[in-house]
Amino acid sequence: MSTSYAMKNTQPALTTRGRRNRLVIAHVLNSFQVGGAEQVVVDLAGLQREAGHDVKVVGIATNPEGPRADQLRERGVEVHMVPKRPGFDITLPGKLAAFFAKHDVSIVHSHNQMPLIYATAAGRLHRVPVCHTLHGAVFDQGRRAWLRHVAARLADAHVAVSQSTADFMLKNNEVPRSKLHVILNGIDLSRFRPDPAARARLRSELGIPQDAWVAGSVGRLSQVKNHALLLRAAAAAGVLSEDGRLLLVGDGPEAAPLRALAEELGISDRVVFAGERHDVPAFLAAMDAFVLSSTSEGLPLSMVEAMATGLPVVSTAVGGIPALLGDGEAGLLVPSDSVESLAEHLAALKSDPARAGAMGKRGQKLALGRYSAERMMASYMDIYESLLSRRISERRGVLRPSALLAGLNA
Repeated sequence: MSTSYAMKNTQPALTTRGRRNRLVIAHVLNSFQVGGAEQVVVDLAGLQREAGHDVKVVGIATNPEGPRADQLRERGVEVHMVPKRPGFDITLPGKLAAFFAKHDVSIVHSHNQMPLIYATAAGRLHRVPVCHTLHGAVFDQGRRAWLRHVAARLADAHVAVSQSTADFMLKNNEVPRSKLHVILNGIDLSRFRPDPAARARLRSELGIPQDAWVAGSVGRLSQVKNHALLLRAAAAAGVLSEDGRLLLVGDGPEAAPLRALAEELGISDRVVFAGERHDVPAFLAAMDAFVLSSTSEGLPLSMVEAMATGLPVVSTAVGGIPALLGDGEAGLLVPSDSVESLAEHLAALKSDPARAGAMGKRGQKLALGRYSAERMMASYMDIYESLLSRRISERRGVLRPSALLAGLNA
């Protein structure tokens, strides 16, 4: 079974899958752009589809497409857009409810803040359970925070992707304790492994010497990822000497400031900004160490992918990362504001290949044992079944408000 808040992260056995009935599952997220939450939805929805369920993923952002949409379609999952108007859109819950009625949705699963606000209300109109996943801590204020708190009370179950995220949710009165579960994010890890051919090809493409020591990071170039700390540490540590490189995979609003900082630090010729790329397994194979310098995280899938590839990790000790790394078993932890500590640990990994290799092997074992997408899917299906069993007593034949809205939107 999935874990309640009071329990630790004990994952369920997969033998329960065979007894499950076919469901119509609607995942609601912001967009289909690149991101950890979106990748979770791709893998979760894909496995649910393979298990015989009818799965639809609904985006509510005004931008209708993105790379994750194509990945979902490749796995046989339907992709839909029910776009939100600018500002607070009072009509969106009704539109979503009409969509749920039209497709006879059995259960609604929302992901992160905006879908929580709108999809929970729509699920109530459609009279089906709503499961919500919070993929990391939230810090918004004002009307959106108030709306989120109201919606959280209406949801039937909440899932935190790490124990630290669950602690944050309870400390800030985000959710009722009785509705809170912890399910570790899972991912299809079969694509992530050491790949000498991809390593050589990517290094040649990027102009990185084949014998260089490469530290890298994969993620959106945003303030919360704090790549500036990583650049300063790399410069201070001296790891970007003749045989050292820093590889940053991703794009975002901090791209230009980070390039300027690399110039200021005198390391721009040793830092490779690869931009947004979708062949992440190959990029990870091209690295010798993975680095995350974030100020806040839930359970970063990029780190799980790096661990599955066999890379040693250096990371700030925030969110669910200490638990992810086995409290230092599979990586080195540093304070979130310490250039000196991050520089010291990067230098330590570069100077001791044997230690780095052993750490990478321990991380690979942890990743493959704890963070498979199959285990994540089984946990969510247990929650779905528990919520649906409570609705069996609902009288059949009662007209749902969503059916009326579907008729109006026909």
